[in-house]
Amino acid sequence: MRGELTDAATWQDALAGVEVVFHLAAETDIAADRARHELITVEGTRQAIAAARAAGVPTFVHCGSEAALLSDEPLVDVDETAPMRPDSEAAYSATKARSEQLVLDADGPELRTVSIRPRFVWGPHSSLVQGLAEAAGKGEFAWVGDGRFTTDVTYVDNAVEGLVLGWQRGRGGQAYFVTDGQRVVLRDFLEAQFALYGITEPLPELDAETAVAAIPVPARWFVGQDCTLRIDKAVAELGYVPVVAQDDGLEQVRLSIRP
Repeated sequence: MRGELTDAATWQDALAGVEVVFHLAAETDIAADRARHELITVEGTRQAIAAARAAGVPTFVHCGSEAALLSDEPLVDVDETAPMRPDSEAAYSATKARSEQLVLDADGPELRTVSIRPRFVWGPHSSLVQGLAEAAGKGEFAWVGDGRFTTDVTYVDNAVEGLVLGWQRGRGGQAYFVTDGQRVVLRDFLEAQFALYGITEPLPELDAETAVAAIPVPARWFVGQDCTLRIDKAVAELGYVPVVAQDDGLEQVRLSIRP
């Protein structure tokens, strides 16, 4: 059913008798103002938790993000003990941190809560990759430095696998990173997909100082620094194993956009 996220009365009846709520809603426009992020990402999550609790739903699985940990410094080989940054200057990052904390704090005997954190979800019809490709095609995208940052990414089926395992096996009040388990060089990874959209011309490069002035956070953090995450906890506690290899995922992307 459809409803207004921040008015649970418009959709909470749909929760009657369900076993799990998967909460993926958030403000994903990083250019939106802070009030919008607060309303959708934080208040929306608060309403969803309250509705699940009122309906007697036993499990609430939140789709988190490594963005909740971002505030200027790269994330290098981090695990779930790394602190979230509700104080981040980026509204998207700060509110993703606050919303996840609401979820984890809500864990208790009546409602088990789990947060699954995929990094850079990609795959067929990815709005993220399509948006970057469209920007590149319009001359509105540039690499920060040479763009050769080491990063983790998560094919959409692998993200779903993590969410389902979070429901089935996750410990209450815990967060888990899930990725493809195969780190990539950001520029190589994106160029392979840009080529599928017909974008093969070299793209410009920005030096670090220019990037700071030209690219707002958190976009600059997403494309301008390393981001590597450990998935040991998900492997050990959830039995997480990526279900789609990156080469197979890229082929699925190619098939999805082939004329």
